[in-house]
Amino acid sequence: MIYLDYSATTPTNNDVLKTFVETSKKYIGNPNSLHKLGVEANNLIEAATRQIADLLNVKEKEIIYTSGSSESNNTAIKGIAFKYQNRGKHIITTEFEHSSIYGPLTYLQKLGFKIDFVKCDNKGIVDLEDLEKLLTDETILVSICAVNSEIGIVQPLDKIAKIIKKYPKCFFHVDMTQGLGKIKIDLNDIDLASFSAHKIYGIKGIGLLYKKENITLEPLIHGGKSTTVFRSGTPATSLIASFAKAIRLILENIDTNYVYITKLNNRLKSGLNKYPDVYVNSNEYCIPNILNVSVIGVKPETMLHALERYDIYISTQTACSTGIISKSVYALTKDEAKAKSSIRISLSHLTKEEEIDYFLEKFDICYKESKLCKE
Repeated sequence: MIYLDYSATTPTNNDVLKTFVETSKKYIGNPNSLHKLGVEANNLIEAATRQIADLLNVKEKEIIYTSGSSESNNTAIKGIAFKYQNRGKHIITTEFEHSSIYGPLTYLQKLGFKIDFVKCDNKGIVDLEDLEKLLTDETILVSICAVNSEIGIVQPLDKIAKIIKKYPKCFFHVDMTQGLGKIKIDLNDIDLASFSAHKIYGIKGIGLLYKKENITLEPLIHGGKSTTVFRSGTPATSLIASFAKAIRLILENIDTNYVYITKLNNRLKSGLNKYPDVYVNSNEYCIPNILNVSVIGVKPETMLHALERYDIYISTQTACSTGIISKSVYALTKDEAKAKSSIRISLSHLTKEEEIDYFLEKFDICYKESKLCKE
């Protein structure tokens, strides 16, 4: 099997899985219970939270555990909107966000909130001058992803944060889902940030929302004691412990992994550049983990299933996307043909060079078959 869909989800690391299994067996108590077993489970959660806070360089009280980035994004966006709507109802985002950003924004729009999309240049980078023009005293939130999940574009968060700081009533939320473990992150100038374990070789079903301690939110889920007043529900002891392990492990070799994955990415691009109808959409501002290409005239699902015959697994858009056109690719290229034919190949430090060679060999067959079918 050649797995090249790491941006959709990652295989669980064996050490992370071991932590989950061992803690599930040992810490059986409800962490909200007052008896010994409950206290032991709660102590484990507190230890894991301390570790995560240290790794992310934040405070323990600033961590809200969720079921994943979709919940984190919804909690951040709706939580800020409902809590601070007396200040204004204006929110700014980009055309390169995940569907779990657009979903709550569309919902809020129906409730009277105004949503603006900041312009981006021809590389997909936020136009800072346009951002300044859009910001007003009515703006309560700017939500911009650190790394686009389809193309891999990395935004200049430090420069964006500097502009937003001129408006003290406005909060800055960043979807960090595709960034953690791939690029260096700094949360000092960010008010809220979303993370998910299954993107960093952790277990599905656990994520977190970082929220600066001076910010309050209207919770999505009410009722029931938890680790924070901002998200009710029995804390998932073993998932939290395993999440801490996943974060620690993914950050250990971040520099080495980046160099290696860049090498794989270059090898892949070199092999694909020889085809006249294949266009690489990812550019120099993208992480090497993601390579988005368009095979003009070939439906993405056609190429996906053709490669699947050889036990090769890629993605068309993000795993959570709907529709027949890639919004991100269209926003970048303004080319409908490219947006309708894009595929995403996502790499990992686990990817081997020979797997790239095998992919290129089978891609050549699939490409030629697709062209014959058109003739």
